[in-house]
Amino acid sequence: MHTSRPTAVAGLFYPADQSVLQRWLDDALSDTNIPKKAGITAVPRALIAPHAGYIYSGQTAAKAFKLWEAAAQIKTVVIMGPAHRVGFHGMTTIDYDAMDTPLGEVAVDTNLRDALVEKFDFLRYHNMAHAPEHSLEVMLPFIKTVLPQAKVVPLLNGAISAQEVASILEALLQQEGVYVVISSDLSHFHPYAEAQKMDAQTAQWIEAKQWRYLDGEHACGYKGIQGLLAMHGAEHWQVQPIECVNSGDTAGSKDSVVGYGSWAIYENDETARKESDAIE
Repeated sequence: MHTSRPTAVAGLFYPADQSVLQRWLDDALSDTNIPKKAGITAVPRALIAPHAGYIYSGQTAAKAFKLWEAAAQIKTVVIMGPAHRVGFHGMTTIDYDAMDTPLGEVAVDTNLRDALVEKFDFLRYHNMAHAPEHSLEVMLPFIKTVLPQAKVVPLLNGAISAQEVASILEALLQQEGVYVVISSDLSHFHPYAEAQKMDAQTAQWIEAKQWRYLDGEHACGYKGIQGLLAMHGAEHWQVQPIECVNSGDTAGSKDSVVGYGSWAIYENDETARKESDAIE
């Protein structure tokens, strides 16, 4: 029987009306101009993007997803983010066949997901943890728009080590056609100037791949970022900053702000690993 995870934050974090949402996405994705760095592959292998309400962070996320627009080589997008509502140890996924959006369903790559659950003992199915969660859901309308045929694998991080996250990302990024988006906001609820300083420090750490300095005070999705930067071969990543803003720049007061950043992670052309099946 076909099953699909219902939306939890449509109408709250982004428009629930299909036509309104599609129009917003089309406008946001057309209002971007991201320069490419020389000496790197044309399509980033991973993105880091924020997950707040679209009026706050949607434009920053759009600038990242624009780099994946119509990229036919992307078959599956692994969405990894922090669990905000339900606590657990390890990492969780869902056992649904698809995930709902106002734009239609996004299919889950059930074969890859099930192989991961079998291979990694810290990963399990936990639909209840995913039911209220926004950090993965807000990425789906972007994926549905720029990669309409792509499937997804949703992964939520609980109490987990950077090394465990790195191990699953290593396995995933050896798969042909599998790309990753790490969902994370930056600092939370500081005055504007203080937040700017904190987020600039976080950006410096990410771009220098100094993942050990990251923590929950600087980025709520830091475990995913740490794992991406700690994995074997990450020394070959090229980290391209895209945008770093906060809610005081977009749609909120400057008294207490949340930071948002987006980055594109490329493999060097000369050192890109050969893609092959790693999960048996």
